[in-house]
Amino acid sequence: MTTRPDMVLEVNNIEVVYNKTVQVLRGLSLAVPRGKIVALLGSNGAGKSTMLKAVSRLLALEDGAMTRGEVRFDGHDISHSEPHELVRAGLFHVMEGRRVFEDLTVEENLVAATYALSGRGAVKPAFDLVYEYFPRLFERRTGLAGYLSGGEQQMLAIGRALIAQPTLILLDEPSLGLSPVLVETIFEIIARINAERGVSMLVVEQNASVALAVADYGYIMETGKVVIDGTAEKLATDPDVREFYLGIGAEGGTKGFRELKHYKRRKRWLS
Repeated sequence: MTTRPDMVLEVNNIEVVYNKTVQVLRGLSLAVPRGKIVALLGSNGAGKSTMLKAVSRLLALEDGAMTRGEVRFDGHDISHSEPHELVRAGLFHVMEGRRVFEDLTVEENLVAATYALSGRGAVKPAFDLVYEYFPRLFERRTGLAGYLSGGEQQMLAIGRALIAQPTLILLDEPSLGLSPVLVETIFEIIARINAERGVSMLVVEQNASVALAVADYGYIMETGKVVIDGTAEKLATDPDVREFYLGIGAEGGTKGFRELKHYKRRKRWLS
């Protein structure tokens, strides 16, 4: 297929199966424009995290496999690449739950991420950059990562990605378990990194309002496929998105997802 140079990531009609029996992704396609933030939204079980693992080639760790389709990063087909090759090429996956090395100090966690540089850049400027965005990490640099708060661990997880000097960062639920104030802080920094460093980002989030506030474009998933996409502004004002993902009903009230279990949107979006 023809590569689009304006897209840093192209996911084309992929299918993913776990344990050779359970199909999770069903012909999913999306793209991340170079230098932009794209939000991938959807409820629990929609397949958002699976999509990220398909891109970063981590499916095999959970007995999953991409059985159809193609993933292209920076113009190259990476459907059969190894995870460490992708990290060194500039694709970094910040996984759900932070996954910091709890028994190492903050600085040792950052040092571990220098493995990804592989001669591509100097370490010192990368450390300075992390501490510039996250001054709190500089204050805690000699402390064990396991003793950091949830927000500080999320900062460290993103800081490790910055050490790797990425072209594209995959962020899986960066707001998970954080207070509203910390969520706002984290997403402000995400927007700054994108604007100041030109790093492309694909952000998986259940908090649709905060994700769309910083994103340029968005996709919404249901049962393993994209059901609606558009600019962040368009999605944020779409009545269906506002009702089912932002919790704002037609009359301005809020609705829980359970109350809408048998909603009509699937018939309308998938017709």
